[in-house]
Amino acid sequence: MVHTDTRDVLVVGAGPVGLTAALELRRRGVNCRLIDRLPARLPYAKAVGIQPRTLEIWDRMGLVRSALEAAVPLLGQLLYVNGVEQPRIEMRLPPEAPYAFAALPQYETERILEEHLARYGTQIERGTELVSFTQDATGVTSLLTTASGTREEVRSGFLVGCDGAHSAVRKGLGLAFEGGAFPEEYMLADVQVDWDLPHGYGVRSMHRGEDGALDDVLVCIPLPGPGRYRLSMLVSPEVSARGREGGADDGVAHGLGTSRGPALADVQKVLDRLSPQPTVASTLRWSSVFRISHRIVDRYGEGRVLVAGDAAHIHPPTGAQGMNTGIQDAYNLAWKLALAVEGAAHPGLTASYDAERRPVGEEVVGRTVRHATQGGVQADPADPATMMLREAQLLVGYRGSPVVGAVADAAPQGPQAGDRAPDCGGLSGAVTAYPLRLYDLLRDRTGHVLLLYADPSGDGGFGELAATARALSGGRVEACVLLADGAPDGSDGAGPLPVYRDARGEFAGAYRPQGPTLFAVRPDGYLGARSSPPTPQAVAEYLAEVFRVPLDPSSARSGIG
Repeated sequence: MVHTDTRDVLVVGAGPVGLTAALELRRRGVNCRLIDRLPARLPYAKAVGIQPRTLEIWDRMGLVRSALEAAVPLLGQLLYVNGVEQPRIEMRLPPEAPYAFAALPQYETERILEEHLARYGTQIERGTELVSFTQDATGVTSLLTTASGTREEVRSGFLVGCDGAHSAVRKGLGLAFEGGAFPEEYMLADVQVDWDLPHGYGVRSMHRGEDGALDDVLVCIPLPGPGRYRLSMLVSPEVSARGREGGADDGVAHGLGTSRGPALADVQKVLDRLSPQPTVASTLRWSSVFRISHRIVDRYGEGRVLVAGDAAHIHPPTGAQGMNTGIQDAYNLAWKLALAVEGAAHPGLTASYDAERRPVGEEVVGRTVRHATQGGVQADPADPATMMLREAQLLVGYRGSPVVGAVADAAPQGPQAGDRAPDCGGLSGAVTAYPLRLYDLLRDRTGHVLLLYADPSGDGGFGELAATARALSGGRVEACVLLADGAPDGSDGAGPLPVYRDARGEFAGAYRPQGPTLFAVRPDGYLGARSSPPTPQAVAEYLAEVFRVPLDPSSARSGIG
């Protein structure tokens, strides 16, 4: 057996969730390994919907351009019942949202994340499987089997399981994974069709029997390429017999089968029944049979071992919520683990991962089950604007989290502590000759950023606030000043801090500051605190919930023993 050096974090599973976790850790200088039992990336368009919130995350990570160049827009969905066209769903968001809905095959998502991860010198260790692990007060000892068959023992500060619905990490922790399975089987196919339906729209065609019950369905999601769609359909009996063989024998009926999927002729039969127009399918790239379960763990981890993505929650694919929710799991977790590895985290910071993300997982599982059993997202009782924001994952928030500031009963309008920090435009700098967006200021930053808003009323004392934040965080908090239109230069007392002007008043419109106001933006793009008037005490109270204070800027890592 080979015994390796210690690592800060071992990430198991190199799908979109594990890649996100590893990339965010590496961006913060954390020494991690990323392993996956598969010998190569699967060339399947499994998860394809990219939510606007995920694009915001990729913007902050510095990879959104690569995703936008590879994706296609999702403009809405065309609906048909028994061949009769229904009112279509237009997937529109308010103009202040910086990104719209998109579709991108999962293998392309993984390629983009993997290429960006490689820039930090980290590669996926393919064909490497987690066999077992134990943890103690100072770290985790994991036993791996490598592609060559060698047994390897690895010591790490933390272990993160992003290894899917049949997660070895979840099983090793003994986490409960309660829920159930849908009786229906489905088949997926990546094909081209020759209809002339509007480009950029998904298609949902259903058949209801005389009793009104749904007995047949076809869902088509556009993919990059002429006439290319990912089709999801109820399985035929002969395909079911072929496709159910293999798979994990752990009682979790979820995911793709391992045997041969539907042939092109099987897909054509469904199109002949349910396609809104006569059409011929061609160029079958891949196909599979799959089952759907709905389950969630009783906790997102224990001690130094945590789970994310499908290892923590599985549910129907309705609304393309699964992969996007998993990416946000990893995005929430990685910055907290990075501080813990450095010895800079408050003792309760990593525990806040469960407190913040498990309620999100519970809501997503419940909502997607309702949508799957009631005819799709159009059956959602919320008003259309709210429903679309929720599907875009722009309403996810962490109010009441143990690591965000309190929200007063008489809180002002605008985003509060725990809410997503929205984007806005119309910012100007002393040198730039073009308007900036707020997300331009946050891009590529890996730590907290204090947005210090100064109105024309006078000095905000922001230099002292920024100095307090730097001292209490060991130099891990940055700050910049936003001057209201009309506020004179120098009225903020910022000293050497970067200064931008809210030239068009868009920041004030989006954030609704009341006089000089502090907004603490967390590394994951949520507000950790809001304070007006801002005081050093308010800054200290918030940072004391996140950091082990006081900290020295040169504090050494203490992630593992």
